[in-house]
Amino acid sequence: MAQGLFCSLLIGTILNTLGSQTGLTVFNTIGGFATAMAGPAMAIAIGYALQAPPMVLFSLTAVGFASNQLGGAGGPLAVLVIAILAAECGKLVSKETKIDILVTPLVTIFTGVALAAWWAPWIGAAALQVGRLIMWATDLRPFLMGILVSVIVGITLTLPISSAAICAALSLTGLAGGAAVAGCCAQMVGFAVMSFKENRWGGLISQGLGTSMLQMGNIVKNPRIWIPAILTSAITGPIATVVFRLEQNGPAVASGMGTCGLVGPIGVYTGWADAISAGSKSVISGFDWLGLVLICLVLPALLTWLFGLVLRRIGWIKPGDLQLS
Repeated sequence: MAQGLFCSLLIGTILNTLGSQTGLTVFNTIGGFATAMAGPAMAIAIGYALQAPPMVLFSLTAVGFASNQLGGAGGPLAVLVIAILAAECGKLVSKETKIDILVTPLVTIFTGVALAAWWAPWIGAAALQVGRLIMWATDLRPFLMGILVSVIVGITLTLPISSAAICAALSLTGLAGGAAVAGCCAQMVGFAVMSFKENRWGGLISQGLGTSMLQMGNIVKNPRIWIPAILTSAITGPIATVVFRLEQNGPAVASGMGTCGLVGPIGVYTGWADAISAGSKSVISGFDWLGLVLICLVLPALLTWLFGLVLRRIGWIKPGDLQLS
């Protein structure tokens, strides 16, 4: 699912952001096409992971589109649930009849679209309510929720699942979105800087502007290498929510992207610009910019490097533990 999302919604969001900031509409056009295919891309990726036969795999295109559309804000979550069930139903009948070319797509698409019509709106509504609950709790208890949201979303960004899909499904914006941005930046910038000795500039760019998920194989081998980034997110999260009141009011998906294509920080800026246009914010202050730079770049780099240095000295992180293959 994460790979399907990266190849559609995430790259589309990056292109849309680039187009909005540069004024080059060609980026918005391409980004719009990529974003529109998020549902089919996720469903096909899920089918691929389930080793679905070709006829089932291609039939999931319609299932993903229907689930994402009918699920509304919680579309990605609806796609995850429904695509799995539709793929398994399709696999049950695949190559079981002499008219497989008709039966398999019919069963897969009918099952998936029927479930999408039945379940997707409810899944989307439930996800939206959970997101609102998280945002309400963060406004009420910014310190505690700043830690929890930052750490949890940051961890999901590095895991082989999608923090962006989760934030998009939950419509996570506002102060909770700012905490999510902090957690994602802590993971991406943190791993990029901490592993610079092993991976040099290529690793810095691929992790800092790409994804910290690249370190997942190394984390499985030595989970202790994850400690510095997690500790950093536990610190930067509440600083973002309590000290700087950093809100991410751009697209909800930007809350879970961190510094991937700089979409997370740009989402914060987009929220500021929209607030000025709406009259709810008069100006972007120097304090705003200071908070954005510290939370997204400086503190993740500095704190993760320091924590990593301590763990290297006590032998918990050894030479080569952070080497990307």
